[in-house]
Amino acid sequence: MRVMVRTALLLLLLVGVLPLLAVPLPGRSHLQRSCCRLVLRSLGVRIALSGGPIRNLPGVLVVSGHVSWVDIFVIGAVMPGSFVAKSEMIGWPGLGILARMMKVIPIERANLRRLPDVVSAVADRLRDGHTVVAFPEGTTWCGLAFGPFRPAMFQAAIDAGRPVQPLRLSYHHRDGSLSTAAAYIGDDTLLSSLCRLVTARRTVVHVRVEPLQLPGADRRELAARCEVAVRGAGSLSALVARSGCGQGHALVS
Repeated sequence: MRVMVRTALLLLLLVGVLPLLAVPLPGRSHLQRSCCRLVLRSLGVRIALSGGPIRNLPGVLVVSGHVSWVDIFVIGAVMPGSFVAKSEMIGWPGLGILARMMKVIPIERANLRRLPDVVSAVADRLRDGHTVVAFPEGTTWCGLAFGPFRPAMFQAAIDAGRPVQPLRLSYHHRDGSLSTAAAYIGDDTLLSSLCRLVTARRTVVHVRVEPLQLPGADRRELAARCEVAVRGAGSLSALVARSGCGQGHALVS
């Protein structure tokens, strides 16, 4: 019964509610936040927000670790904006339509020669006062391990002279233990990922708002600062070495 209700609600959202994101209405960011929260609720996912206040500054680059396509809805529910996403995501049934409505900036991971164009597009949106979300790992991880932040996308914040907002995301079971239900890695398909989420009793994603980072002049130094903010003071290499699961789909860069 729980699975049936969640599936019906998700289909209802895709057909009847999410198309409203395509309409340039006043308060569109509030609508995006509400729609993302409804999608998460239909998947059985709840948000626990902590950390510093969310500052409504224009032109902020938001970065976090990357576990799943669900991250897009989680961050969209907290800090609405556009996303840098792998171009194939736009072709996904249902969710691809939503990606286009959210003005995703597509990136072709197989054609890195176009990466400077993507960075330039992100910088232009930041200059125009828009919030842009990127996942600097460049691929998804299982939630028990994670990869290093790649510095390329941070160049957009430096070029635009805009701050970076790090967010720390982690998925948990109801008892507080870490969960891999939302992970989208390896041979996972969108359907198998959806089924795993809707059949789980409850998934809680913890979102911690870390301090804003000024851009500076060195993208590698900026990436390192943001990675420390997202991961904490622990050793990245040690955490990856201890985990039995690793990286997967390069959904978002």
